[in-house]
Amino acid sequence: MNIKKILIPLMALLIAVPGLANEKMKYKNPTGKEFPILAWYSVLGDSNQTKERYQELREAGFNISFPHFGTAAELEKGLAACKGTGVKIMAMCTELVNNTAATVNRFKDNPSVAGWFLRDEPVTSGYAELRKLRDRIYAADKSHLMYLNLLPCMVAPQDLQAKDYEDYVQRFVDEVNITSISYDMYPVVMENGKAKLRPMFYENLEIVRKVSLRNDYPFWAFCLATAHDPYPIPSDTHLRIEAFSALAYGAQCIQYFTYWTPGTTVWNFHNAPIDENGKRTDVYYKVKNVNKEIQALAKVFLGAKATDVSHTGDSIPTGTKSLTQMSPKFQSIQSNGEGILVSQLVNGKNKYVMLVNRSIDDAQTVTFYLDQSVKRVTPFNGETKLNVGKQTLTLSPGNYAIFRIK
Repeated sequence: MNIKKILIPLMALLIAVPGLANEKMKYKNPTGKEFPILAWYSVLGDSNQTKERYQELREAGFNISFPHFGTAAELEKGLAACKGTGVKIMAMCTELVNNTAATVNRFKDNPSVAGWFLRDEPVTSGYAELRKLRDRIYAADKSHLMYLNLLPCMVAPQDLQAKDYEDYVQRFVDEVNITSISYDMYPVVMENGKAKLRPMFYENLEIVRKVSLRNDYPFWAFCLATAHDPYPIPSDTHLRIEAFSALAYGAQCIQYFTYWTPGTTVWNFHNAPIDENGKRTDVYYKVKNVNKEIQALAKVFLGAKATDVSHTGDSIPTGTKSLTQMSPKFQSIQSNGEGILVSQLVNGKNKYVMLVNRSIDDAQTVTFYLDQSVKRVTPFNGETKLNVGKQTLTLSPGNYAIFRIK
């Protein structure tokens, strides 16, 4: 028997079957040189699938729309409406699951497709079926990313069907094998009539960043833009602490839940950027301002990796670590409040230090020392050279400062 003649066709067959070769997909930013900013429930209703509505979405700083289409016909209408607006659509429809190859082939060459949505908030027992769908899509299209959203760390391990949260995220990487990690965590809640920051907000960022770096998988994070029980109408501070904390941890996409107010009474949704009648609310303008700032800092954040993230203060958030050492050029960071987040980012040849006030209530005065000139980076005014020696700045609640170090 000629073993070689048998093995070669068998190996070719295994490679040709999607998934059996366990080929790792490569991450590709769906928005090119722009920082990706995604809107959930973005343009709702058949009558709203117009160019004007997508231009409005773009005006608010979004470049990815996720409107939750039910059918391929709805998706086709949305793709036609957003053409030329600078907005791409994260594709979702029933046919993507039920008739995968034909649906992917129908839309994959449309330049307004950002990627393919698999499902929302799976537990580990659902990973096998997701992998099958992943393989079917990948067999038809290797150029677009695939996307789904994981649960946050406040869900108990037994409900995630995992040993712990890190196991839940790592198994997603191993078993589903798409190109990025996305998860939802909405940290600002009302308690006794006052907005509070959930302590596990930073723990979730820590775990996802750890798995992200270990597997070279970029991660995407969320801001909450829609009030619902028990979440308040988002303030500028709430949006900023969510967005810029995630960016300090290295997030490669900022997502908003939701852009359009969902038409359901289950969670008492209200005051999204667009209300249930299709009108702009004041949240629209808050989100627009944050998105404009993020995009202006794309040269810092797009492609950046957080090589170290630490916290100052007598009491630091659960799951994080205290600041112990910094670059010799940037030393002795202290604040007069509850503490700040200190991130060291690397993006190509550039190194940055980012400071974030993690209080949503109080401003903090931060002092530090420079042993050689460092430049402060601001979104709309470029870079400003700082003198050697002691520096003092005040960060308003949830605000940040970025410095480029040579």
